[in-house]
Amino acid sequence: MKKLSIYIWEHKFSFLFAILSMIISVSLDMLSPQLTRRIVDDVITDGNLEKLSPMLIGILCVGIGRCIFQYTKEYTFDITGTKIATNLRRDLFHHVQSLSTEFFDRTGTGELMSRMKDDVDHIQDALTFVGMLLLEVIYHTSIILFCMYHISWKLAVLPTICMIIAASIAIYMEQRLDVVYEAISEENARLNTVAEENLMGVRTVKAFAREQFEISKFLSHNKRYYELNMEQSKLFVKYHPYLSLITKLLPIIVVLTGGYLVNTGELTLGDLSAFIAYSMNIVWPMEMLGWLTNSFSSAIASNRRIKKLYEEKPAVTEPECPVILPDVKGKITFSHVSFHKADQYEILHDISFTAFPGKTIGIMGTTGAGKSSLIYLLQRLYDATEGEILLDDVNIKQLSLQQLRSSISLVMQDVFLFSDTILENVKLGQKNLLSHAAVRDAADRAQAKGFIEKMDKQYDTVIGERGVGLSGGQKQRLTIARALAKKTPVLVLDDSTSALDMETEQLVHETLRNLPDTTKIIIGHRISAVCHADEILILENGQIAERGNHKSLMEKGGLYYQTYVAQYGTPKEELTTWA
Repeated sequence: MKKLSIYIWEHKFSFLFAILSMIISVSLDMLSPQLTRRIVDDVITDGNLEKLSPMLIGILCVGIGRCIFQYTKEYTFDITGTKIATNLRRDLFHHVQSLSTEFFDRTGTGELMSRMKDDVDHIQDALTFVGMLLLEVIYHTSIILFCMYHISWKLAVLPTICMIIAASIAIYMEQRLDVVYEAISEENARLNTVAEENLMGVRTVKAFAREQFEISKFLSHNKRYYELNMEQSKLFVKYHPYLSLITKLLPIIVVLTGGYLVNTGELTLGDLSAFIAYSMNIVWPMEMLGWLTNSFSSAIASNRRIKKLYEEKPAVTEPECPVILPDVKGKITFSHVSFHKADQYEILHDISFTAFPGKTIGIMGTTGAGKSSLIYLLQRLYDATEGEILLDDVNIKQLSLQQLRSSISLVMQDVFLFSDTILENVKLGQKNLLSHAAVRDAADRAQAKGFIEKMDKQYDTVIGERGVGLSGGQKQRLTIARALAKKTPVLVLDDSTSALDMETEQLVHETLRNLPDTTKIIIGHRISAVCHADEILILENGQIAERGNHKSLMEKGGLYYQTYVAQYGTPKEELTTWA
């Protein structure tokens, strides 16, 4: 992780220019009371009218200069802070993308959204408006105190005491608020997660008439979020009036004490006028001190949470010196592979098989038998606990993730389509390389061309989020088209024809059989999905319980045969020779 200070250092010249503009602006602002002092003493008291015009011109120049440098200060702070926030959000997103699947198994989407949006926004505030004002308050206050002590140290003691009291209150309030901000951020992440899950699963919620339950769950988190925000407001309201009281009393005390010093001859009327102007100028930093510390503490808490996210390291990493295969043939070898997730039971145990280029491996098994886990291991979404997986006789841990994953076309069990056109969804594997003709060809081979070309905009039809508006079979055919269009040496279908009718499924498998150079791994629950495979593996409790082709497994009369009987009834003699 790049420290926040590194981002700031990269834009050091912009920040230096902004700070310089701020210093000039504040310094010009401090000149106004001095000009007022001269007008009172020299013009009004002594009657030197010839000095009035230069003084008024000076006040005009101060006003114009202050406007110019205030603008350059705010513009430079804003644009620089926005650039840093953009880079921070970009780097954070890249880091999240680099994390392994196991991280996403235990981290909610709402929490990640909160980190990348809300927390980065808080840091941006600290680097722009809030940070700018904090620096201005510090410099502004220092200059005013210097000017005050230069006029009268006796009178300057009063605002100094007030500043110390105000700063103490603000620091104490910030410490109390820091804990609340942490809790607010965490509850905000949970609230986002609940809302995101509910909106994504709204059809399931409605189908099971769970609206009231989901509303109650959301309202419980919303209530907790409200309570935390109220706790924050109560803390702010509790201590902020003390700051306001100090700022209101200070000018009155200065006028009374200063008037006494004028009467005793220790101050001139002009000195008192300038001092009153300075005391009025020192009021707004006191008033803003609570709000600034409030906002800055929020940014500190956000930065702490982002640092915690950066502490997450990917479990699956790139090799330092990856082996680059000049031409991937597609030979897949599992050698005594076992797998379990952290603190969980063993999902796969001692799995061994080889899929040669152009051949087809069929995998069947009950739900939870470990079928999909084989594919996750093949793509290194997880790493095997024991054993090794080879691609063209090279351990996949020695290959770059880019070459490994780009060599495999995967049709996943959980169909995912982006809210984009059909054309862009099919081109997902190779967006910049596939032509429109190649997309149409892939759609035709996936039996998707028919329903696509019946749509008004055909391939330019925008489909809803996750394919909303399409049937299950249509979505599966689009993901199959996406995999076929990629034209990789390895093609994996994870229960990807379950929503297709028997006729369409057979046409899709006919297409797969016409890919002579492609290694195919087909996972399915239906006999029709795997019966033509060169070898069929039957998984049970994470182990290979049976293996062979359709004919040999039927003759064995084991799990495969029982599945056949459950799906088709007692086989006729001719059906046992499908393969």
